[in-house]
Amino acid sequence: MARTARIVRETSESHIELELDLDGTGTTDIDTSVPFFNHMMTALGKHSLIDLKIKAWGDTDIDVHHTVEDTAIVFGEALRQALGDKRGIRRFADATVPLDEALAKAVVDISGRPYVVCTGEPEGYEYCMMGGHFTGSLVRHVMESIALHAGICLHLDVLAGRDPHHIAEAEFKALARALRFAIEPDPRIEGLIPSTKGAL
Repeated sequence: MARTARIVRETSESHIELELDLDGTGTTDIDTSVPFFNHMMTALGKHSLIDLKIKAWGDTDIDVHHTVEDTAIVFGEALRQALGDKRGIRRFADATVPLDEALAKAVVDISGRPYVVCTGEPEGYEYCMMGGHFTGSLVRHVMESIALHAGICLHLDVLAGRDPHHIAEAEFKALARALRFAIEPDPRIEGLIPSTKGAL
């Protein structure tokens, strides 16, 4: 059974078209109209091995917030849809990823219960501007939007870092690697739901 999803979301603030394949090779085609976010979502697809196509635009003349937020919401919804009833997945995974001086750790549980804990981002990071449009505060907001709409528990910890670009990229890549292993089929439990409740 194909683990794929396609979602189109249109509001007065943005238009998002997104397709993904959880069993891909990390092939991406990303155009969110926000260059730094393109870079981050390309890294997310590449290192999670999720094939990902995004076409998004919105009221970026006001601020990039709406387009970024809505793209993250749709990615989360698509991830949840593609996972189906989550039979046979590993469910839990973690990854620690460096980028030069920056180091980030992501731990995920594909639980159906959304929860997010983000720690360790340096003071003032939320005000840093990356790529001329993307603020550090948007990183956490993207992570929250993905986790809440995918129904996953995410703990994300910045362990080290100085350069805002490096920190953000390490955070996205850590999430990507953790997702790669959490959504991966586990041959030892083929067809079974990895929960004592029998449902996720």
